[in-house]
Amino acid sequence: MNRRTQYKLKQLFVIIICWMMIGALIAVYEHFVLQTTHSLGFAPGYSLSGSILLNMVIGLFGALLGGSLLVFFVNVKYRDKPYAYTFFIVAISFLCIILLVNEILVQLSMGDVKRLQKNGIAWAIVVSVTQLLLQVNSKFGQGIFWDIIRGKYNTPKVESRIFMFLDLNSSTTIAEGLGDKRYHELLKDLFTDITNPILDNKGEIYQYVGDEVVIAWRYADGIANNKCIQCFFDIKEQLNSLNTKYFDRYHIKPEFKAGIHCGKVIAGEVGIIKRDITYSGDVLNTTSRIQGMCKEFQQEVIVSLDLMDELHLSQNYSTEPLGSIKLRGKEKEMSLVAVKVLV
Repeated sequence: MNRRTQYKLKQLFVIIICWMMIGALIAVYEHFVLQTTHSLGFAPGYSLSGSILLNMVIGLFGALLGGSLLVFFVNVKYRDKPYAYTFFIVAISFLCIILLVNEILVQLSMGDVKRLQKNGIAWAIVVSVTQLLLQVNSKFGQGIFWDIIRGKYNTPKVESRIFMFLDLNSSTTIAEGLGDKRYHELLKDLFTDITNPILDNKGEIYQYVGDEVVIAWRYADGIANNKCIQCFFDIKEQLNSLNTKYFDRYHIKPEFKAGIHCGKVIAGEVGIIKRDITYSGDVLNTTSRIQGMCKEFQQEVIVSLDLMDELHLSQNYSTEPLGSIKLRGKEKEMSLVAVKVLV
């Protein structure tokens, strides 16, 4: 099972738990409403525990069907659509289903139609809010929204991270040839197409900076099976498989170069109007400088020796020591290694 599927299943699990809890709360709310002076009272055979169980089962099946639809279809097929588009489409579709079910029940004279309408509207709101939260979570990135809510980085923390600075080759020339609008469309397509290889290698997209992508790994995740290295070559393979698409649309063959480094950073929440979790420290500056050496050495991937010492590359890779280099803006020299994958 790849990382994308695991992430979607995790989202679905959270939806199932939340919707079952909401179902229980709806049952408790109805219980108190039925005890008001304007209520007709409890129906024969009614019990609070039975009502809670029924509503939780409704929440479970609703999450398995509706939640799966949101996670595996709507937010995949329409991920390039505006947030408001999917939000309203989901809400309107769900309301139409509710109205159709109510009409059928009216024709058959079955069920408490008013109650069904009330609960249906409540669940329509739940589905719409769920979709909104999924979109917000997508905007912040995997797990970042939840980290902000629970205040994980409200107090800065020292963490060991691996970073890759991934930069589009000949970006200036490409931008001049395509023009601003077409160049933006190119970047949008590229950033979409390289996302899956990043997720499959347990990377986190930290930032988009112009035509550059900054990818971060938790130290153990990046080291395991050399995922921080393999990620680049999976991205390259993915783009190679899409050569026809990019040639037809933009008349180019997109290629990237990358610098990879590791070390300790300070992870903390910043901002008031726009809150985010950022990493700070010399590691990021050094990684950027390493990436800048790719053009000088005419290499695709350059890795710091500090990181290489932690990796155990298989025979599928070849390495070429580049010596000790004094990076721009740095006092001390750093040993660098070029990495290639053997065909």
